Amino acid sequence: MPEHFDSLETRAPEVREQALLAALSRQVAHARANAPYFADILRDVDPSALTSREALAALPVTRKSELTARQHAVPPLGGLNATPLGGLKHIFQSPGPIHEPDGHDADWWRIARAMFAAGFRSGDLVYNTFSYHFTPAGMMMETGAHRLGCCVFPAGVGQTESQVQALASLRPAAYAGTPSFLKLLLERGAEMGTPCTSLAKALVSGEALPPSLRAWFLERGVHVHQMYGTADLGLIAYETDGGDGWVVDEGVLVEIVEPGGSRPMPEGETGEVVVTVLGNGDYPLIRFGTGDLSAIVAGSSHRASPCGRTNVRLKGWLGRADQTTKVKGMFVHPGQVADVLRRHPEIRAARLVVTGAVGADVMTLHCEATSEDEGLKRAIAESLREVMRLRGDVLFVPAGSLPQDGKLIEDARRYD
Repeated sequence: MPEHFDSLETRAPEVREQALLAALSRQVAHARANAPYFADILRDVDPSALTSREALAALPVTRKSELTARQHAVPPLGGLNATPLGGLKHIFQSPGPIHEPDGHDADWWRIARAMFAAGFRSGDLVYNTFSYHFTPAGMMMETGAHRLGCCVFPAGVGQTESQVQALASLRPAAYAGTPSFLKLLLERGAEMGTPCTSLAKALVSGEALPPSLRAWFLERGVHVHQMYGTADLGLIAYETDGGDGWVVDEGVLVEIVEPGGSRPMPEGETGEVVVTVLGNGDYPLIRFGTGDLSAIVAGSSHRASPCGRTNVRLKGWLGRADQTTKVKGMFVHPGQVADVLRRHPEIRAARLVVTGAVGADVMTLHCEATSEDEGLKRAIAESLREVMRLRGDVLFVPAGSLPQDGKLIEDARRYD
């Protein structure tokens, strides 16, 4: 019989829906009473009347792309937090910049459920390569692992040779991080003559995982599962053994809406992922537009997954509704490109182009500039690093050669 994290994963769909709507009513009432932003935009909403998906769809959507401006106007969280700063555990900062809170509850981001589905169990040593610096990804994984009774090695990123040596001496069973860094560690270990043979399971996120790379890991004895979440919302959906899509987390209510709008899309059609977090009293995000594209697996609202879980499933990550993209697991926003351009008035036009295969992202700023000297190129590259916290190349191109389509970011990577 398949194992499940708890009985919530296998409850009847109608029982789940009733519970979700009841929790929605409570969450809206809580947000209106305690979070200034939601007190404003939901002031005319009667929480007790939220008894259907149709009623939910009438509420306004708050998009992630709006957070930087809102948080700048009302620092540090834009008034979306219902718990004052003194009651929070951490404040993090992701590229944008966007600030995210962390509360005192165990497994505040609800990651343990995805880890359990990936085979993580009490007593495992989890080798966590997500960053603990600025962004919350490292802490998200750590708190989930602790909820399961796992021990965590906080490896973070970089220092590849030292990481290979740590893997060889610690011999962890489980890995948490991006798929590209896992591949790098396995390859570097083989080159150094210290193969990382102890790793048997991995929970990855932040990047695409094409079938070819999944097969590559399996050939080396590592069974990999994907998790979909954000620093704001925590876990949204996760992969399971034998599943037919990414199972939606039990702590959220997910809608697929028309990109940039608020109207729900029919089951099976692609749209923007909009999420309402239920039960998080600190940061009660309601109809939060992620900017990610996905779709509900047709029929999953009334048909259990082969793994036995009965919640609806997502088809996976199908792209972005805007120009925002991820490079080496970090979001890069059009506003950051504009910030770089403002620093260098010599640039007349520019386009950030992301190329390479999965695990080998290359970020290049194509520039039409008034001069093309090496000093300017180095200065622009330094600005890229400062603004985006990522290294990128600079390429000067002829005047008038960039497309006039309004795009500042182009994702030209291969995902085959």
